[in-house]
Amino acid sequence: MKKKRALFVCTHNSARSQMAEGFLRHLAGERFEAMSAGTEATEVRPEAVEVMREVGVDISRQESKTLERYLGEPFDYVITVCDQANEACPVFPGAGKLLHWSFPDPSAARGGEEERLAVFREVRDRIRERIERELLASEG
Repeated sequence: MKKKRALFVCTHNSARSQMAEGFLRHLAGERFEAMSAGTEATEVRPEAVEVMREVGVDISRQESKTLERYLGEPFDYVITVCDQANEACPVFPGAGKLLHWSFPDPSAARGGEEERLAVFREVRDRIRERIERELLASEG
């Protein structure tokens, strides 16, 4: 069976899109090829790596990439996970479905480490819920 291809897009490809890529690979890697990219590349946030590790998903080897790498490739799903990326996202002519999931930016969280991690955990859990409800359930 041919795997569905999903690309998660965010501005910096540092947290939300990275967590989504890791979750989809972890939950349905046999059915989906998961990738992520940003309108600009930065680095994967250590808090994202940490909160994903807490739920048994290792994203420590993932790297931040720009969209240019994937332009012209076919995707079953292109999913923007932040409002800025939704507005700046180039057209993907080969995309089957374009989805927009708006999640707050956990990187903007203030406070001590525990407060920041709590925000990352909340966003992580919302991302997992959307993947399970909108990708995995619909793709059986």
